[in-house]
Amino acid sequence: MDNPNQPAVVDPVPATEKQTNAPKKPKKKRTAAYYAGRFFLKLVITAAVLWILLTFVAGVFICHTNSAYPSIKDGDFCLTWRLAKPEQGTMIAYRHDGELRFGRVIAFGGDKVSIFTDFITVNDYGISDETVYPTSPEGSAVNYPYIVPDNCVFVLNDYRSDLSDSRTFGGIPSGELRGAVVFTMRMRGI
Repeated sequence: MDNPNQPAVVDPVPATEKQTNAPKKPKKKRTAAYYAGRFFLKLVITAAVLWILLTFVAGVFICHTNSAYPSIKDGDFCLTWRLAKPEQGTMIAYRHDGELRFGRVIAFGGDKVSIFTDFITVNDYGISDETVYPTSPEGSAVNYPYIVPDNCVFVLNDYRSDLSDSRTFGGIPSGELRGAVVFTMRMRGI
């Protein structure tokens, strides 16, 4: 018999939320093929992200010349930022005739460049040039004053005795630029 002095026992879980005695589905065992597929998918996504970054945002290069000496030496690791708009004096990486080169931007499309013995003018104003090597118009394949074509930049090597720059090639089209050099690291002699 029920004791009227005892409180009634209330079930804390409503009947609608009670678990049924239905059999549970067995947990599916994950096989090596499942893990290999997940790993391969992560690898593909990582490779795609790296490709996008290194194609459109940044560049990683090794310098194989001394044309940018002493700023960048042969064997230096260089990181470039493709989204940076180069300014006068910016060290850039660019491709010309399929070869990667490094140089310093001197002028842009529409500018008038003149090179005299030991100094350079852009639009009839002398530029601040901090290279240790003298600049000379001798051996140049372009005539001065040189008007830089639209959508091009005029690039000079820091090692000015090396004429493999705009003094030989003329203006470098903007499409050949591979970005402004933002980081260099000496790889040889470490």
